[in-house]
Amino acid sequence: MKKLTLLISLVALIISIFSFFYFQSTSELVYVDVNKLMDGYKRTAIERAKFESKAKQLQSNVDSLVSNWQNEIKDYERERLTMSKKEIELNQELLKTKQQQISNYQQAIQNQISEEDQKASQTIINDINDYIKEFGKVNNYRIIFGASGSGNIMYADSSTDLTEEVLEGLNNQYETK
Repeated sequence: MKKLTLLISLVALIISIFSFFYFQSTSELVYVDVNKLMDGYKRTAIERAKFESKAKQLQSNVDSLVSNWQNEIKDYERERLTMSKKEIELNQELLKTKQQQISNYQQAIQNQISEEDQKASQTIINDINDYIKEFGKVNNYRIIFGASGSGNIMYADSSTDLTEEVLEGLNNQYETK
């Protein structure tokens, strides 16, 4: 989720800088705390739980393969003394090949887990962005900044913080879907 926080911070900073220069006006400036939205949005917990469940399942598959391979190595070590030179070479080659296949599979699973995490994060970000766009239009805000705690908004009066209002509406919209 650190990647997600970094991504949100970067997007919020870019939007803030662009908005500041493009929309310089005397309109009321408001903001939302992106981290609070992410943490408080009900879909975040649901998507995170789905992701963690899937990641555990994929990792348990890898662990099972590794365990089986380790058992095969133990069996080989026990039986090695009774094998011919040709059988030893063949078994060593098979074990080496299996190790490489498991390593490739582990890498593929790690890539899949990373992609799943990114998909889940992007889904949540899209929900929040879509809702904030509509919220801004309905409430006639020209700019809604996204604060992420990483310095893009150093100070703002608490009266300009719309986080709780947006979070409540976002969760209500999600629950009605």
